[in-house]
Amino acid sequence: MYAPHVASRRVAIVTNPVVAPFYLERLTASLQRAGAQATPILIADGEPAKDWSTLDHVFDELLAARYGRDAVICALGGGVVGDLAGFAAAVYQRGIAFLQVPTTLLAQVDSSVGGKTAINHPRGKNMIGAFHQPLAVVSDIATLDSLPERELAAGLAEVIKHGLVLDASFIDWLEQNLEALRRREHAALAFAVRRCCELKAKVVAADEREAGLRAILNFGHTFGHAIEASAGYGTWLHGEAVAAGMMMASELSLRLGLASPQEVMRVRQLLLRAGLPVQGPAISPQSLLEWMRVDKKAGGGRMRFVLLCGLGAAQMRADLPEEAVIEVIRDCSARP
Repeated sequence: MYAPHVASRRVAIVTNPVVAPFYLERLTASLQRAGAQATPILIADGEPAKDWSTLDHVFDELLAARYGRDAVICALGGGVVGDLAGFAAAVYQRGIAFLQVPTTLLAQVDSSVGGKTAINHPRGKNMIGAFHQPLAVVSDIATLDSLPERELAAGLAEVIKHGLVLDASFIDWLEQNLEALRRREHAALAFAVRRCCELKAKVVAADEREAGLRAILNFGHTFGHAIEASAGYGTWLHGEAVAAGMMMASELSLRLGLASPQEVMRVRQLLLRAGLPVQGPAISPQSLLEWMRVDKKAGGGRMRFVLLCGLGAAQMRADLPEEAVIEVIRDCSARP
């Protein structure tokens, strides 16, 4: 599967010390059999590594090894590795090719698909990045066997998100199969990964650079990114913050008459069954609002929210009264 992309090329495998012992040797051998010369570049694990200094480290390694414009960067790991390695590929020598080999559920169903690459800034998540499509995304369900339980649950947040905004029948399936996913049954995982990729790929094909339709995939993320940044990157996993954000967005949808109490309860129950938080951290609504105002999805000086219009459908709104947002944050956050 790699041969068409890497034959006779040099490949830099960007990974971290957590993933490398499991899969680096195997991937290196596979790339070499496909005709590539593969070498690793290790970065630190976790969301705090998605910054300028880590990006510079990758560039230092590429330059020291004299990688040229015909090289390929291969991202082996979860969303942090994929986002950072993809951004490095997007800007190194004005852009080189890259492969995604995601090893977490979140990366397999969401972050590896669609060409979004980025690093974080102290003032906001994913604020510095580029759209840069990978040559291919190679997802091996077997890598999820070694995934920590908390990481698996974080990935389920993005699985649930795809159903909530795009496919009500997928929500029905998730309600029947959530325990099988948590038990890591390969047939259930393969179906969920494939369905999420199908749903996301269709949206990305219609709106690659998020000028319209693709924005609905940010359901829960306006709140979620603010939760991540305010708590300190790495304190909340991305999927955990998105889960709490989806609960806030669902409650906001209910209060605006777009979703029913029964639908919001189904969202809540799915998140709880997945082992995910349905409350944000103990933070004042005004503080969280300040983080939300610098989110990259804000436009024209106004915050934009993706809201549910029943299960399987969503819309973008930017004209919401601040009082309603504050009330939802207060009601959906832990008490100090």
